[in-house]
Amino acid sequence: MHIVIAGNIGSGKTTLTNLLARHYGWTPQFEAVDYNPYLEDYYKDIPRWSFALEVYFLKQRFKDLLNIARSEKPVIQDRSIFEGVYVFTVNNHKMGNLDDRDFQCYMELFESMMSVVRVPDLMIYLRATIPHLVENIQKRGRDYEQQIQLEYLKNLNRLYDEFIYDHYPGKVLTVEVDDLDFLNRKADLAGIINSIDANLFGLF
Repeated sequence: MHIVIAGNIGSGKTTLTNLLARHYGWTPQFEAVDYNPYLEDYYKDIPRWSFALEVYFLKQRFKDLLNIARSEKPVIQDRSIFEGVYVFTVNNHKMGNLDDRDFQCYMELFESMMSVVRVPDLMIYLRATIPHLVENIQKRGRDYEQQIQLEYLKNLNRLYDEFIYDHYPGKVLTVEVDDLDFLNRKADLAGIINSIDANLFGLF
């Protein structure tokens, strides 16, 4: 079984991944923080190196997907290949960092990859407003996140909605997280667990 937690920066993906892994006994899967051979060149010349960078990320995420498919234990994944494509790469294209030719080639490569794997059993989409995201980003205090522009978060939020509701072919559970504190309020976490049980096991 393969479960994915999707959501914008600061929506609570990692926190919920850990909580659900502990509750269900699932194996948590986080994006590998490996050396990216294109990253340094990318920041020197973003339009020149965007295609190579995005293809490298796609390759790494596809490897993760293949490993998950071979796992004998249920896996819960913090962010998936689908978000990398339909949110972050699409955003890079919209910003003009990927030209139309490179983007079309990239999407055809992604679609070929998807022909040999299946979509997750459930995607849990943590949907949040910009003020909620900003509050969480400020609260956790990661230096590299403090410079994120509001417009960037807004663009990602819009792309997340388009991805979930217009492009993603699998089963989705949307959780509106603005008024939830699933880390500190047991009832909030229990509500999410009940919804997951209903979607996966038909329990109400």
